Amino acid sequence: MNATNRTEDVEQTAEVDTNLAAVSEVEAGIRDFVRNDIAYLRRPVASPETAPVEANTDATVNNVNSLIQRVAGTSLAEIEKLIGELESLRDLLHAEGQRVQREISGYAQLSQAAMKSTRMIADNVSQWKRAADGLRNS
Repeated sequence: MNATNRTEDVEQTAEVDTNLAAVSEVEAGIRDFVRNDIAYLRRPVASPETAPVEANTDATVNNVNSLIQRVAGTSLAEIEKLIGELESLRDLLHAEGQRVQREISGYAQLSQAAMKSTRMIADNVSQWKRAADGLRNS
């Protein structure tokens, strides 16, 4: 029984060691990727004596532009996507607002027609009632 427990402990320890090694390998890969990705930022800029000032400025501008495009590219795409969605929602809300206004106008006209009909019916009923009262009194 004791030997079985030790064997299981050894297997679990080996499995944990394997997992730790895999995690360490992935972390090292990520570190290397990041280092390679930003290595061009660490390149020394040529001294003014060895390169014209305009070349340094152009290189710096190109590096900055490249960095901005890489960093902001995904964000700008997401923002543009959101703007498109918001514009389509605005159009939908505008169309729905117009539809609701038409519906309300239709209900208002129907309500006025119902009120006129009710008045006409009430007037006719009151005339019939007066006529019936007149016949009873005579």
